[in-house]
Amino acid sequence: MALKDPALASLNLSEFDVPGRGHGLLDVFRWRFLLKLLVRKETATRYRNSALGWIWSYVRPAAQFLIFYIVLGKFIGMERGVENFALYLFSGIIVINLFNEGFSNSTKTLVDNAHLVRKIYLPRELFPVAAVIVSFVHFMPQVGVLLVVCLFFGWLPSLSMVGAILLGLITVLAFTLGLGMFFGSLNVPFRDAQNFVELILLFATWVSPVLYSWKMVADVLPQWLVDIYLVNPLTTTVQLFHYGFWAPVSTDPHPFPDGFWNYAVIGLVISLLVLFIGQLVFRKLEPKFAQDL
Repeated sequence: MALKDPALASLNLSEFDVPGRGHGLLDVFRWRFLLKLLVRKETATRYRNSALGWIWSYVRPAAQFLIFYIVLGKFIGMERGVENFALYLFSGIIVINLFNEGFSNSTKTLVDNAHLVRKIYLPRELFPVAAVIVSFVHFMPQVGVLLVVCLFFGWLPSLSMVGAILLGLITVLAFTLGLGMFFGSLNVPFRDAQNFVELILLFATWVSPVLYSWKMVADVLPQWLVDIYLVNPLTTTVQLFHYGFWAPVSTDPHPFPDGFWNYAVIGLVISLLVLFIGQLVFRKLEPKFAQDL
C-alpha cells in the first residue's frame, strides 16, 4: 500500500527490510555504552559470592604453572635446553589462558544471554566482543605477575620487545574473537558446536610452544609441516611473547626460527582472515538467533 503522507513517502525504509540486521562489528563502536555494561556485568558476576574474589585470577594460572613446571619440566625433563624455563613456560601459559577463556566464553555467550537476544534488539556482536574483553581483563593480572618475575631476572624492555608483545596481543585477540563469533553463531542452532570447542581447547596448549621448544618440532617433522606449525596464530603469539619477555633474559644464540617476523605477520593475516570469516557466518545466521533460542 502506498504512503499517502508525502513526509512518510520520502522516508528511506531500506534499513527496515531485514529486521534485526545491523552493521556488524561497526555497531560495537556505536553501542559502546551497552558494551561497557555487558563487560561490567560479566566481571562483577564472575566471582560473586566468592571469598577469594579476584584472587582466583592469580590462583588458577599459578596452579596450572606449578603442575606443568613440576611434572613436565622436572619429572619429564622438558626444561632441558630451555634456559629460564619457568619464565618461558609462564609467558606462554598466560597467552593460552587468554585464548581458552575468550574462545570458550564467546562461544557460549549468545546462549547464556538468550533472554536478552529474544526480548530486545541490540547488536549481537556485543556479546562475543564483551566475552573477549572480559577474558582480557582477567589476563592483565597475570601479565602483572609476569612483569614482576621478568624484572627479577633483569628484564629491560626495548621498542622491539614492546612491539612484539602488542603484535602478539592483536593476533590472539583477533583470532579468539573470529573463532568465538564463528562457533558462537553455530552454537545457537547446533549445541554440538560447544562440545566441538571443548575438543579444540584440549589441543590448544599442545599445538604451540608453551611446554616445549619449537626446535623439538623442527627435529621430528618435515619442513612443510614445521612451516604450518609456525604460522599457527597461537604459535606466533606465544613466540612473540617469548620474544618480548623471555628472550631478553636468555643466552640462547638461536631462540627463534629463521624468518621469525615473516611467520608472525602471516599469523596476524590468518587471524584477521578468521575474524572476517567469523563475522560473515555470524551475520548470515544472526536473523534466526531469537527464533532458535
